[in-house]
Amino acid sequence: MTEAHFSPLATDPDRTVVLTGADLTIADVEAVARGGARAALDVHARARIQEARDVIEGLVAAGEIVYGVTTGFGDLATTTIDPADSRQLQENLLVSHAAGVGPAFPREVVRAMLLLRANTLALGHSGCRPLLVDALLALLDAGIHPVVPEQGSVGASGDLAPLAHLGLPLIGRGEVEFGGRRLRALLAL
Repeated sequence: MTEAHFSPLATDPDRTVVLTGADLTIADVEAVARGGARAALDVHARARIQEARDVIEGLVAAGEIVYGVTTGFGDLATTTIDPADSRQLQENLLVSHAAGVGPAFPREVVRAMLLLRANTLALGHSGCRPLLVDALLALLDAGIHPVVPEQGSVGASGDLAPLAHLGLPLIGRGEVEFGGRRLRALLAL
């Protein structure tokens, strides 16, 4: 395992946890978060994710209203967003919700967060592209850990600020821990 990988706790680097969205165990999470095990997306989960994405793209192509894709969020759900502006809407959502404060979660907690989010997306209910799950898993594999503050959130679910910080590096924004150093995500990527 190279220096750039998550080597300090890598006790199980040859193990691969396959994400189906349905059967992740606490031992699997610990193997990835603390043991340096790899994670991969199950082929059937990848197909489910793509099927859901195809539905979203079909609806948008047909001119249908799709919450959070062609509309705003929450109280702005009745505000129509041109499909050409959808990418900017998603970026704005990440940036505006990255409102956490305080010390950052430890590396192993962030690794668990990355794995758990990828596993949830593996269910195929979100309409995201498989590329998103691949990117989350690539962060894990490369030992690039988003800096996620311990405090603060927005919205009723309580996890939107941490999730925004978790996702910012995927668009080259925010900060990460990489090779024992904290730096801008774009540099680490």
